[in-house]
Amino acid sequence: MKFDVLATDVQSKARAGTIETDHGTIETPIFMPVGTVGTVKGVHQRELRDDINPDIILGNTYHLYLRPQTAILEQAGGLHKFMNWDRNILTDSGGYQVYSLSANRKIKEEGVKFKSHIDGSYHTFTPENVMEIQRTIGADIIMAFDECTPYPCDYKYAKRSMHMTHRWLDRCISHLEKTPTKYGFGQAFFPIVQGSTYKDLRIQSAEYIASVGAEGNAIGGLSVGEPAEEMYAMTDLVTGILPEDKPRYLMGVGTPINILENIALGIDMFDCVMPTRNARNGSLFTAHGTINMKNKKWENDFSPLDEMGITFVDTEYSKAYLKHLFTVNELLGKQIATIHNLGFYLWLVREARKHILAGDFTTWKNMMVKQMDKRL
Repeated sequence: MKFDVLATDVQSKARAGTIETDHGTIETPIFMPVGTVGTVKGVHQRELRDDINPDIILGNTYHLYLRPQTAILEQAGGLHKFMNWDRNILTDSGGYQVYSLSANRKIKEEGVKFKSHIDGSYHTFTPENVMEIQRTIGADIIMAFDECTPYPCDYKYAKRSMHMTHRWLDRCISHLEKTPTKYGFGQAFFPIVQGSTYKDLRIQSAEYIASVGAEGNAIGGLSVGEPAEEMYAMTDLVTGILPEDKPRYLMGVGTPINILENIALGIDMFDCVMPTRNARNGSLFTAHGTINMKNKKWENDFSPLDEMGITFVDTEYSKAYLKHLFTVNELLGKQIATIHNLGFYLWLVREARKHILAGDFTTWKNMMVKQMDKRL
């Protein structure tokens, strides 16, 4: 993997760059649509490729391990071939999903024993087998196995967890050095900074992760319920330590405003289920604010979904039509909303990139944050 920074904003830490992998170029900053179980929910690969057009999507190690299972993915030749996707894929470590199973898992130094949410069967994730699972899935970018601490989190627990995450990182690296990739293309490896919202722990973790010299670095354990100001403070602190010549990935973030503010703090890569999940519940993100398509006020509004005239679907639908589809619980409504939201997120990061390259990112960002912070 190769990363180049093409421009940096003079008033912030925002930067525009490119990541080169064996599956093509990723222009940064980038938002990665979440394809949890080998599909971006409700979106055909053709629509994903032609209408939304991301350079990279995300797959979930925990879910793919359980279904369809790694043996089937290996028989298929990896996730790219299984889902017919010829661009980049990033897999997370499964650490966040295990964290979310707090009532059904036990964390020890060796790894995590957890109960499947599907059938109640027991499984164990260790740094070694999570690396093996991600090798088999065949993503272009794979993540270290970590523990994601909750918020709020006791300092002693956060410190203990952070040091264990660092020890697990060492085991991940050791295992990767012994195991080749499986499908004839490279896999870049990103470790994950932890430390909850404690400044000294975040500094320690960022320094440890930077010392590893991996091809890129991630920041985890944020967007788990902490105030946005805490998220921004921790991100700003960590990006000041992580190397400038490596891409920085802020995991699980967030709203359109969160994304712009974190781009300004030096983040290059994002993922979040919010655009797809909110779409299925009738919530649309636009350049002028958020729309609840289930509200009666839209039933005779025949204007486009976005007042700027930005459309991300192959036909420009009106608010009235989409309101109708949600009223009658038609699946097409959820699909249109999903494509719109994902298209908007990709439009937003691409516009951010344009303004970084043009040298007026901060002015544009401040205008967009104010404009989007509304409920229409």
